[in-house]
Amino acid sequence: MAIETARKAELISEYATADGDNGSPEVQVALLTENIRNLTEHLKVHKKDYGSQLGLVKMVGRRSKLLRYLRSKSPERYRTILGRLGLRR
Repeated sequence: MAIETARKAELISEYATADGDNGSPEVQVALLTENIRNLTEHLKVHKKDYGSQLGLVKMVGRRSKLLRYLRSKSPERYRTILGRLGLRR
């Protein structure tokens, strides 16, 4: 369920705003989105995995807070990240 190291490095390099950047909201949202998608696929098969379900809800909440922060600080970056990740608002 965790992101593979190669995929994580690929996401970081794709969404980083500068070299060595792995803490910007864009990178964090991209990593959370990848985790959410993986966990959603897992839960389609394992419907009674309530521990993972709780983790999924927490991840969605964390991503929502990061997106809210990004929307308040930089609306153009917010719209860009939504478009690139295919999220709807």
